[in-house]
Order: sequence, then structure tokens, then C-alpha cells
Amino acid sequence: MTELAAILRDLRDEGDELDSLVAGLDAAGWRAATPSPGWAIAHQVAHLAWTDEWTLRAVHEPAGFHSAAAELLSGADEFESLVDEGAEAGAALPPARLLAWWRDGRARVLEGLAEVPEGVRLPWFGPPMKATSMATARIMETWAHAEDVADALGVKRVPTARLRHIAHLGVRTMGFAFSAHGLPVPTQSARVELTGPAGELWTWGPEDAADRIAGPALDFCLLVTQRRHRDDLALEVTGAMATAWAPIAQVFAGPPGAGRAPLGAGRAPLGT
Repeated sequence: MTELAAILRDLRDEGDELDSLVAGLDAAGWRAATPSPGWAIAHQVAHLAWTDEWTLRAVHEPAGFHSAAAELLSGADEFESLVDEGAEAGAALPPARLLAWWRDGRARVLEGLAEVPEGVRLPWFGPPMKATSMATARIMETWAHAEDVADALGVKRVPTARLRHIAHLGVRTMGFAFSAHGLPVPTQSARVELTGPAGELWTWGPEDAADRIAGPALDFCLLVTQRRHRDDLALEVTGAMATAWAPIAQVFAGPPGAGRAPLGAGRAPLGT
């Protein structure tokens, strides 16, 4: 199995897991509030469907992607408003139609990315990406929004080895997190040591790095997707740079996310 095929298999499985959470919901279930302010479960799924449509545009209409994106952005004050508008429009659909739209789009994304020639970079709202990176990003986003859905339903999901994709993106986007906050990008690398769901060790960065983050892979993924506050996670952070990185870690594209309030603060979590 090629690397792309393996990642696409994991993307399919991640989508299937979310599908299992929402497939049996009634109308009231689709309207259940999630930790993201103003977003119900329907908004979470609609956002994924909306993003899949743009992924398909990048795959099948790469030459016109940036002009279409520029036209889209020209009518909005900021990118977040576009995201909210896309989610709102999808959430207004009847649940059965929304679910069918999302299912159709993610199936076509799997087919489309599988056909992208090796080495070809696809346009995006940020830097262009190869198909492997695009598929990995879709895993990350599907997982993160499924986490919000699970929180809304009171479901505790079982972590899987697919978390490694998200953790890898989290490490690679360290510099982006600093630049997104207008901070100098560190020149040194951090050592990241994570314990996977089966007890395996996943590592990134030089062994002798002064800056280190260690702990459960699940907690690191919750950190970089901004699904939990740093104080609610069992992560050991040492070194000035790693200490500065942890509160602003952000694996998703766009401006800095608001993050989530500590669960013990007695406030509803904030979100992207």
C-alpha cells in the first residue's frame, strides 16, 4: 500500500467514525449545541462538507482555485465569517440532505485525492499541498470536529493510531503558530515525545533539544487543534520556547484561534 493510499484509508475511517455518531440523530440531535460558540452538530458537519467542496475544487479545478477563493474572500470582512456563513448555510438544510451532502463530498474527496499524481501540489487558502498533506489535513479537521460532536453527545471516543497524523501536523506547524500570533519564529526545534493509544512511543525533533513536550498523544492532539485548554491536559512542557508554543499551538490554517477556556473555570469552552 502506498503512503497516499494508507492515509486515504485513515481519512475514510475517520469519516466513518463521525458518521456513526450522527447517522442516527433526530432533528433535535442535529441542533444540539457543541463547544464551539453558536455551532450545533449540524454546523460541524456542514463545515466539513463545505471544506470538502473546496478540496474538490483544488483537485479538479486547480487553475481557477485562487481566483474563486479571491472572489469568495472579497465579499467578507475576514476569513472566519466565511467559515461561519458556509456552516450556517449547510446547517439550515434538512438533516437527511445535509448528511447526504457530506457523505457524497467525502467519498468524492477520497476518489479525487487518490488520482492526484505524485509530487503535484494542490492550491489552498494557505501554502499549496501535495495530496498526502491534503489528506492528512482532512483527517485532522474531521477528527477535531468529531471531537466537538462527541462532546455535545456526551460520548467518549476511543483514541486510535490515526492520531499520529494529527500529531505530525501539530509538530510541523509550530512555526506557523508563532507567525500567526505575530511572534518571531523560533530557529530551534523542540523534542516531542508522545505515547500512542497502544502504548507506543512517537517522537519528533532532536533527542538533546532543550525544549520538550511529552505526554499522551491524545492530549497533544487536543492541544494543537485547540479542543482543550493547556491546563486540562497531561503534557509536560519544558524550555522557554516550548512553554511559549503550548498556549498558541494551532494546526489549522487561518488567523489565531480563540482556544478553549479551562474546563474547571465554570465557563462554556471557547472555540474556532
